[in-house]
Amino acid sequence: MDFFQAQDDARNTTKRLVLLFALAVISLIVVTNLLLMGVMAAFSGYFGNDLMTGRYVDRAVEGGAGDGFFSAMFWEAFFRTFDWQMFAMVAAGVAVVVAAGSLYKIAALSSGGKAVAEMLGGRLLSQNTEDYHERKILNVVEEMAIASGTPVPPVYMLPEQGINAFAAGFSPGDAVIGVTEGTAKYLSRDELQGVIAHEFSHILNGDMRLNIRLIGLLHGILIIGMIGYFFLRSMSYSGRQRNNGAIAVLALGLGLMAIGFGGSFFGNLIKASVSRQREYLADSSAVQFTRNPDGIAGALKKIGGLSAGSTLENPAAPEMSHAYFANGIRSKFTSLFATHPPLEERIRKIQPHWDGRYPKVEVSQESIETSTLHAENVSPLAGVESKLAAVQTGVAAVSGSGHLANASVLTQVGRPHAEHLQYAHELIARVPAPVLTAMREPYGARALIYCFVINKDAAVQQLQLQHIKEHGDQGIHDITKKLLPVVASLGAEFRLPLIDAGMGALRQLSPRQYQLFKKNLDALIKADNKMSLFEWALQKIVFHYLDAEFVNHGIFSRTAKYTRIQPLKHEIAVVLSLLAYAEHKNEADIKQAFHAGNTQLADVKLELLPKSTINLTSLNDAIDKLNLLKPLVKPQVLKACAACIGSDKKVSASERELLRAFSAALDCPMPPLLND
Repeated sequence: MDFFQAQDDARNTTKRLVLLFALAVISLIVVTNLLLMGVMAAFSGYFGNDLMTGRYVDRAVEGGAGDGFFSAMFWEAFFRTFDWQMFAMVAAGVAVVVAAGSLYKIAALSSGGKAVAEMLGGRLLSQNTEDYHERKILNVVEEMAIASGTPVPPVYMLPEQGINAFAAGFSPGDAVIGVTEGTAKYLSRDELQGVIAHEFSHILNGDMRLNIRLIGLLHGILIIGMIGYFFLRSMSYSGRQRNNGAIAVLALGLGLMAIGFGGSFFGNLIKASVSRQREYLADSSAVQFTRNPDGIAGALKKIGGLSAGSTLENPAAPEMSHAYFANGIRSKFTSLFATHPPLEERIRKIQPHWDGRYPKVEVSQESIETSTLHAENVSPLAGVESKLAAVQTGVAAVSGSGHLANASVLTQVGRPHAEHLQYAHELIARVPAPVLTAMREPYGARALIYCFVINKDAAVQQLQLQHIKEHGDQGIHDITKKLLPVVASLGAEFRLPLIDAGMGALRQLSPRQYQLFKKNLDALIKADNKMSLFEWALQKIVFHYLDAEFVNHGIFSRTAKYTRIQPLKHEIAVVLSLLAYAEHKNEADIKQAFHAGNTQLADVKLELLPKSTINLTSLNDAIDKLNLLKPLVKPQVLKACAACIGSDKKVSASERELLRAFSAALDCPMPPLLND
C-alpha cells in the first residue's frame, strides 16, 4: 500500500467510525429511554402512584399479580408512562451529553501529541541531553525524521518498565514520539530503530489523527456510565432510609452504568478491529524503512521474554491502548479487546522461520559497554561507520544537478527506504558541531533559521543583524552572528534537513516567542525588498509545520474536499508556471518544462501564465487550495511538478528544495531526493 492509499484509507475509516458512533448514540438514546420509562413504570405501578411518597408496598403482592416486573401490571404501567415528548427530551439530553463528552476530550487533546504524552506521565527529553539512553533515542528519531522528510518530533520518556512506544498528534507538525524507560534500557540500537520506524509509519499513514478521534468518541459514550456512577455515589449521602425515590435513583444509576459501559464495550471492539490492521501495515513499513527485519522482530521477541512485557501502569493508559507499539494493558478479555495482533503472528509475518522461543531479557549489552561514554561522543553513526563506504556519494547525489525520475519520486512520498536512512546518517555526521548543538535547542534553532535568510550583501546583512539585535529575544543576535560563517559554508543539501531537524526545538517556544520569531523571520526576508524561491520554501515549511502546533491545531484543520483536479486548473497552472520559469531562461525551455508537467495531467489542458502575473502571494494561495485535494488526487499534481523540473534531465539543488517544499505544504512528506 502506498502513502496516498494509506491516507485515503485512514480518512475512509474515520467516516466509518463517525457512522458507527452515530448508530451507537441512537442505540444509547433508545435504551436510555427504555430504562427511564421502565424504572418509572416499575415504581409507579408497584410501589405507589408517586415515587416520592416514601411508601414501599409491592402492589403486585397486594393484588396477587405475583410475577414481578414481568407481570401484566408492569407492562400496563410501562405503556401508560411512555410519552413521545419525554422520549424526545431524553434523546436530546443523551445526544448533548455524549457530544459534549466527545468534544471536551478531543478539545483537551487539541494541542496534539504533547497532550497525549503528558496525560501518560511522559517527560520531555532535552535535545542536548548527555544521558546515553536518551541520546541514543533522540539520534534514532532525528535520523528517521530527516530520512522521511518530516520535522523532527519531540520525544517523551514514560516511567514504565515495559517495552512500548507510541506516536501521537494530528499531523507531522504536532506529532510526538513516546518511549518507555524499558524500551531505552532493554533494546539495542537496531531494535530501537525498528520500533521508531514503526511509529513513523503511523505518523506518515495518518493513523495518529484517527487514534485521537477514537479517544474522543469513546469518551463520549462512556459519559453515560459516568453519570450512572454519579447517581450511585449520591446514594451514599442519602442515608439508609429505604424509600421509593432512593430505590428509583439506585435502579436508574445501575442502568445507566450498564448502558454506558456496554457502549464502551462495543466501542473498544471497534477500536481493536481498526487498530490491528494498521499495525500490520506499520510493521511492514518499518522493515522496508530499515531493511533490517531482525530489528523490529527482535524488539517484539524481547516483549515476549520480558516479565513486564509491554504493559503500561499509568491509569490513563487504556485510553490510548490502540496507539501503542504493542498491547499496553492487561485484560480478562485480552483476545477480544486486543488492539494489536498476537506477538507470535507479528513476528512470523516478519520472520516466517522463527523457532517460537522468546529470549531472556537483560539490559542491552550495547548499553553496558557504552553507558559511561560522554553523550557528545555518542555519534549518530555508532556501530555503522563501516557501512558508510557504500554511501559516500549520498550527499553528492543531492547537492548538484542530476536526473530525477518522477515515477520513483512518487513511490518514495511517505515511504522512505534504507538508502534515505543511510543518507541521513552521513549527513548528520558531516554537520559541524556548533550547528548540531544549535539545532537541538530553541535559541539556537531560531538563530539557525535566521542564518539561512541572512543576505550576502554586506549592507543588507548589517540591517538584518541590527533588526535581530533590537527586536529578537535576548542572546539571539550573538548566537546568529557566531553561526553565520559556519552556516554559510554548508552546501545547499544541508538546508532542508537542518530546517526539519530544528522543528523539535522550535516547538518548545512559548506562543509569544513563536509570534516574535515569525514576525522577525518575515522582516529578515523582506529586508532586501524581494523574496527568493528558497526563502519562500523555507518560510512555507517552517510556518506550515509550526502553525499546526501554535495556531491551527488539528481539531480545527480544514477537510479535503476536491476529488478532481479540474476545479483547481488555475492553481496548478500557477505552480507549473513558476517551476518552469524558476531555472529556465530560454523561452523554448520554459515552454518545454511547462508542457512536460501538463502532459502528466489527464484530460486537463493548461496555459502557461505570463511571468508578470505570478508572485509568491498567488503561489501561497494556490498551494493552500491544492492542499484541499483528496489524498488519491494529490499524486497527479506532484507527478506534474516532478516532470516539469526534470524536463531537461538536470535537477538543481534549488529545484529539489522547491519540489520538497511543495510536497510538504501538501502534507505529502518527501524524503531527500537521491539521484537514480
